[in-house]
Amino acid sequence: MDIDKKIVADFVNNDIELVTTVPCKQLAGVIDEIDACKDIYHIPSNKEDEGIGICAGAFMGGKRSAIIMQNTAIGVTVNTLVTLTQFYRMPLPMLISYRGELKEPVACQVEMAVHTKALLNQLHIPTYHFHQQSDAEELDTILKYTFMCNKPVAILTDATFWGGYGDQ
Repeated sequence: MDIDKKIVADFVNNDIELVTTVPCKQLAGVIDEIDACKDIYHIPSNKEDEGIGICAGAFMGGKRSAIIMQNTAIGVTVNTLVTLTQFYRMPLPMLISYRGELKEPVACQVEMAVHTKALLNQLHIPTYHFHQQSDAEELDTILKYTFMCNKPVAILTDATFWGGYGDQ
């Protein structure tokens, strides 16, 4: 099973019924699989904090949800993560492309990568970093964890996880 299908299968196996996404080249395959999945309602978002709000509405309506986004918007989501997600003990799996790491071709992406893990740590959000596709074997357990403890969880997926950026 390819990695995009495996991720979506783990979402379905953990009863995630709604996924909101913000466009991302690295996560495009997962987003396409979600679009094709009849068991998941896909809502594209304009911004990450908007997507978290959509997930909060689903949670308050009794549905499990997840967001797919880039790490470059973590700063934009801080208030929403604290005053909405954490205050209401909302489980929220966040599948995040971790831009700005080794092999990153876009210089401005590096600055947010320097702060991503520190911000998540400061917010007390459990964070898992996938470097190799075999790391995704833990995704099912991570999803179970976030719904058991009613906390947001960040799953960072870097360029090496997705196969790099091509020849550079």
